[in-house]
Amino acid sequence: MLTDKQALILSGIMTIGFFILGILDILDNFIVLTVLTIMFLTLIINLFYLNYKPEKDAVKQKDTK
Repeated sequence: MLTDKQALILSGIMTIGFFILGILDILDNFIVLTVLTIMFLTLIINLFYLNYKPEKDAVKQKDTK
């Protein structure tokens, strides 16, 4: 999925987006909420995906030895 650098960039864009869009008072816009929600869910899914992936790789490495 996302590398660490990509996840940090995405979270930075999301944070800046919340800040700027909050100042402009357009966080109630459906499109804005949809984009921010998709970014947030992408980060959360990536977090869980990366937590489960190393365990499977560790099992494969033990089997090959």
